Amino acid sequence: MNYNNKIFRPIANSENGETSNGTVFIYKQTGKILTSEYAGGKIKSGHLIGLVDQNGNIDMRYHQVNHEGEIMTGICKSKPEILENGKIRLHESWEWTSGDKSKGQSIIEEQ
Repeated sequence: MNYNNKIFRPIANSENGETSNGTVFIYKQTGKILTSEYAGGKIKSGHLIGLVDQNGNIDMRYHQVNHEGEIMTGICKSKPEILENGKIRLHESWEWTSGDKSKGQSIIEEQ
């Protein structure tokens, strides 16, 4: 699975998360390395870097600056689901490595 040049938006997130349907992720992939710049909603600017396995699962790290001016960091594991229309839905389990270090779940979909 290749995520290069795909655009994703969240459709669900835990209350302790900062992404929302106003957040836009632009994915780039070269080989197994995935990167993304993202912004929108509560996030002024964010970046992620991850590795994609042979099944399309992503193991990533992220950092972002929110509208309060805080730098937030975390880890996330994403599992892909291919929808009937051929688009990708990612089921994500994440954990803050800053702030309260809480965990959450989110779902993002390819636009």
